[in-house]
Amino acid sequence: MSKEMLEAFSTLEKTKGIKQDVIVEAIKAALVAAYKKNYNQATNVIVEFDERKGDFKLMTEKTVVEEVHDERLEISLKDALTINRAYELGDKIRFEVAPKNFGRIAAQTAKQVIMQHLREAERNHIIDEYSQYEDELITGTVERRDNRFVYVKIGNVEAVMPRNDQMPGESYNPQDQIRVLVTHVGSDSKGAQITVSRTAPDMVKRLFEQEVPEIYDGTVEVVSIAREAGDRTKIAVKSNDPNIDPVGTCVGQRGARVQNVVNELDGENIDVVKYEEDPSDYIANALNPAEVIAVQFGDEDNEKSALVIVPDYQLSLAIGKKGQNVRLAARLTGYKIDIRPESEVEFVDESTDQAEKENEQAETADSVEDSSNSASKINTDFAEGDESDGESTTSEETESEDESQDKVTDGETVDSTEN
Repeated sequence: MSKEMLEAFSTLEKTKGIKQDVIVEAIKAALVAAYKKNYNQATNVIVEFDERKGDFKLMTEKTVVEEVHDERLEISLKDALTINRAYELGDKIRFEVAPKNFGRIAAQTAKQVIMQHLREAERNHIIDEYSQYEDELITGTVERRDNRFVYVKIGNVEAVMPRNDQMPGESYNPQDQIRVLVTHVGSDSKGAQITVSRTAPDMVKRLFEQEVPEIYDGTVEVVSIAREAGDRTKIAVKSNDPNIDPVGTCVGQRGARVQNVVNELDGENIDVVKYEEDPSDYIANALNPAEVIAVQFGDEDNEKSALVIVPDYQLSLAIGKKGQNVRLAARLTGYKIDIRPESEVEFVDESTDQAEKENEQAETADSVEDSSNSASKINTDFAEGDESDGESTTSEETESEDESQDKVTDGETVDSTEN
């Protein structure tokens, strides 16, 4: 039995990934639980394991006392001396308890404890091993399917793929090899659970990382992905190297790189869009293959909205089948997009309008300047006229004074002669 037990330990470690130490601890806990169930006492129970022989020994420890009050925990000095004359009061003596003496209920308890510990150990092992693969692409084998899940074998564990993570139109048959994205590694009441997907947007990103080395090493960066699995995907990319075209790099020579991704996704259409810092250019690129005339943004700061104007003959192309093109563009850019045809929008050329405003301002400034010059000239004329009149009056007054002086002089001369 001991040899068979060691072989069982080795098998569990290979198939379930549960180490022997974990199994041994589970059995020890089971024996303690069984003893407690059978004797209603487990404080003085010790389990020993012989690794060489594969034997478990269940021991109870009793204290040597003068007078026994509880036979399960104590032994009298007289009885202890019959075992070994070297025992003294206070010594601890161990007695082996044979598990075969346990009742059926105790044995059932031991089994339950062992199974519980093994499930917990297996769950922890799966979580520790596969948590590193979360959000990563992995290849698995289809085992079976039901109305809710497709069960995919990954390594030694079974992952589940819910219905909403299954590609529309794809069939999953037993033994099919499929590539899936690990979306969640966790546990539930039944144990560890790994969830995989073929519809997650990040699956497209991982596929491009495998096909495009520039994305894997970070030279080209995937900014955003909008996907309707099985039908169409838009992926926005930008380059951290000005000498590298991000779109051309992802498409590849003659479209080889993007075609490999399309084939893996069972013919799903993929639009590779160049990311731009300018929202207008970014939205225009996102609506590819439609032509965009202008992009106008809303006044509300809280809501990112944009009005996109397209030629009349491009309206249906910009909207797409059942609104798919504009819907994916909105998800890709994060803007609420409203598309209008050119015929329904009155354009105001901002550059012309600005030029007209500048001309009007210049004409107004010239008019004000001319008015100022005219007023200044009038003031100058008035000032000169006043000064001239003043000089004329002074001259006449001088002449009048001279004549009067002459008359006075003549008069004085006459009087002098008469005298």
